[in-house]
Amino acid sequence: MIAPTAVATAAAPVELDLDARLAMVGAVMDGRLALANIAFEVDTAHIPAAEPIPDVTAPLPLTPTLAPSPYSTPIAGLLHRARNRIVVDGWCRDALYDDQGAICPIRAIRLEAASRYEADDACVLLLESIQRTFQAETIPSWNAQQTSVGTVLIAFDRAADLAHARNL
Repeated sequence: MIAPTAVATAAAPVELDLDARLAMVGAVMDGRLALANIAFEVDTAHIPAAEPIPDVTAPLPLTPTLAPSPYSTPIAGLLHRARNRIVVDGWCRDALYDDQGAICPIRAIRLEAASRYEADDACVLLLESIQRTFQAETIPSWNAQQTSVGTVLIAFDRAADLAHARNL
């Protein structure tokens, strides 16, 4: 007689939803992290403890500082300082200065100059620089025609470059 054969039936795979899969992966990862933590503690047990990192309480400086003068000659340095003074104090178009403290190019030069002669030399170079690009009789007439401080600052940069090239 022939024995009956047993037919093995395979169970259908169980479909897990997203939450169940995330829970299983989370449990596996927790185990791995715990094991890694223990390994780290064992590996670093011989290292002496470092001092705690001090709290940083000083505020970071938020105001940008002006660049130091790149010029080694006195008149070029004066023109650079006068340019920076206009950046800091503000630019005035129709007067030597206004109520808010803004100043014109000539006043900026006078405030930064060590002597009257140094200021005169810087004004001559600034006017020459202006006249190379613009049709202007004087610095005040040119300054009154400007609509923004950008052109004034460029004129100071060009004048400082000219003074430096002439070793003034």
